[in-house]
Amino acid sequence: MCTVSAVPPLCAQTPRDATPVVAPPRGTVFIPAGAYRPLFRGENDPKEISVKPFYLEVEPVTNEQFLEFVRANPRWRRSQVKRLLADESYLKPWAGDLDLGKDGGKIRQAPVTCVSWFAAKAYCAWKGMRLPTVAEWEYAANASPTRPDGENDPKFKQQILEWYTTPAPRTLAHVGTGRANYFGVHDLHGLVWEWVADFNTALVTGESRGDTGLERRLFCGSGSEGANDRDNYPAFMRYGFRSSLKADYTVHNLGFRCAKDL
Repeated sequence: MCTVSAVPPLCAQTPRDATPVVAPPRGTVFIPAGAYRPLFRGENDPKEISVKPFYLEVEPVTNEQFLEFVRANPRWRRSQVKRLLADESYLKPWAGDLDLGKDGGKIRQAPVTCVSWFAAKAYCAWKGMRLPTVAEWEYAANASPTRPDGENDPKFKQQILEWYTTPAPRTLAHVGTGRANYFGVHDLHGLVWEWVADFNTALVTGESRGDTGLERRLFCGSGSEGANDRDNYPAFMRYGFRSSLKADYTVHNLGFRCAKDL
């Protein structure tokens, strides 16, 4: 079985905008305008999509930050959240609604996981922000520590691939411990997968081989023929992972961070 999404991993281009006049909101960095090329695209889709400048949180949201959110918003506590908005593993690592458990000291600054897309979206809205789009996330995450076009850095791509093939540890590292990328953002790779606003831009229903009306060139083995970079295996993995998600899913190594318009 092959899974699909029309969510397009991408390639970054050289930033085109200068640093903004005003300082970024606390905890965020300015991401200059650029463009990305979807890994897959339909016949009528543009080859390149512009990304407007935006702010992106430097680090993923932590357990401590999410605890503050559920304190202020009881309906998002584990015992009260509607099953429609989060599956039964929602905030499973926690001991209770407002209790991080005996390992609380260890996980307080670790990224919050086992949160649904609905919960992540609500958190960002509560903070006056939003989830980044696929285009924004991929554009920012394509930067290596030394250059914005990390897709042209074989060593960088290999490091990402090695992380993807390594099981997540039982206790995640604290946010911000990884090296910042070219834009000053930490942990876009190497810590957790992250929700994006439009993760489900397109979905395949059930067994993809039984679906009808699909753009077959985008899916299964033939999909690689239409990809803009068949060597960017990490991008294929992100593409496949997003396609497997539903908005109420909670995953032990899936977190999020927020973005904000200028």
